[in-house]
Amino acid sequence: MNEFKGKKVTVAGLAKSGMAAALLLKKRGAAVWATDSGDSAALRAHMRLLRKRGITVELGRHSRDFIQGKDLIVISPGVPGGSPVLEWAARYKVPVIGEIELGYLCCPAPIIAVTGTNGKSTTTTLIGEILKKGGKRAVVCGNIGNPFCGEIANVRKDSIVVLEVSSFQLEGIRSFRPHVAVMLNISQNHFDRHSGLAAYMRAKARVFENQDGRDWAVLNYDDPLVRKLRTKTKARALFFSRRKNTPQLPCGEEELRIKGAHNIENVLACLQVASIFGIKPEKVRQALKGFRGLEHRFEHVSDIRGVEFINDSKGTTVLATIMALESCVKPVILIAGGHDKGSDFRKAREAVGSKVKRLVLIGEAKEKIREHLSGVAPYVFAGTMDDAVKKAFAGAAKGDCVLLSPMCASFDMFRNFEERGRVFKGIVRSIGGRAAGK
Repeated sequence: MNEFKGKKVTVAGLAKSGMAAALLLKKRGAAVWATDSGDSAALRAHMRLLRKRGITVELGRHSRDFIQGKDLIVISPGVPGGSPVLEWAARYKVPVIGEIELGYLCCPAPIIAVTGTNGKSTTTTLIGEILKKGGKRAVVCGNIGNPFCGEIANVRKDSIVVLEVSSFQLEGIRSFRPHVAVMLNISQNHFDRHSGLAAYMRAKARVFENQDGRDWAVLNYDDPLVRKLRTKTKARALFFSRRKNTPQLPCGEEELRIKGAHNIENVLACLQVASIFGIKPEKVRQALKGFRGLEHRFEHVSDIRGVEFINDSKGTTVLATIMALESCVKPVILIAGGHDKGSDFRKAREAVGSKVKRLVLIGEAKEKIREHLSGVAPYVFAGTMDDAVKKAFAGAAKGDCVLLSPMCASFDMFRNFEERGRVFKGIVRSIGGRAAGK
């Protein structure tokens, strides 16, 4: 565990992952530099903390001196492929790894890695709940919000790490080898970074590349792209399928607090993982029945004058919104739009046509969504989230559902999808208060 002692290491990117990586390296005895091309109040706060720990930090640029002569570069997931950090690392032959690779090198426990386009956070969290209910010491971390490197201090040999991993993170692995790799689904996503679906699939499939016959791959049989990935792993494969009811739920769907067909798929994946670790069915059933789901993922917010409001701000892909719409039994007024990740919104035409009575479009992508969904449903543009929610409510009738499921990232209008969802909920509750005469 002291392989970094005395090494000169630079961390590129100083959001949560980079901070956690820099602090872990310092704790392991490395001489650490940290660099970020951005400059904000949050980054300056991070800089002050790191400098107090004896770490050299620069903001607002990347300098060659932070790369040349170093033993290792650790990159955060947000560092793009064309960054000068990577160009200089290649020129000076400095090895580059990502934050989850660093965490893996320092991790004494087996890892369950959960990836896919949609459902990662829900599945990761639920696996953790099932393991804990079964008496296991689960540490849940990764892309879910608390970086892997930041949790290493809490991981023991008898722990099980449940790690949400994104395609960006998987681009930075070398030896990363999860004992269990879960692939939920694959659809177009992040085409603003990946060159296309094939490149995106290659990045996702890297979760399997270091596995062997002692490991497990849990795969969605109903997704043809995922099913093909069986050939990309040497691990033992377990499939799950909503259509084939495999494996069987230990309780009725009506007993689950999380609703929707997409959540049934997530639960089935969790059941296969539970079987690998020998969790008793009764403990699994208890965990499933007690799990309320995640904030911002098909989250019921309120009913106002017979209109239901659902917050699915985490629905940042076309597939996520299709799944959300399939889970709605009421006519939908859909609030969509934001920062486009290179998505083909035409893939949602069938789902929108069958479920949506009105579109309320916001953000940078609103014109593109209007064009791709032309003729499928009436639409209106909105300038702000407040405007969008009010227009959606004004166009809703008793028995309708107002669904925020943007199909887009949030960065054009909000810091992240969490802020977007909380703003939405705040506006809804304000409307509810006025409707109740408060």
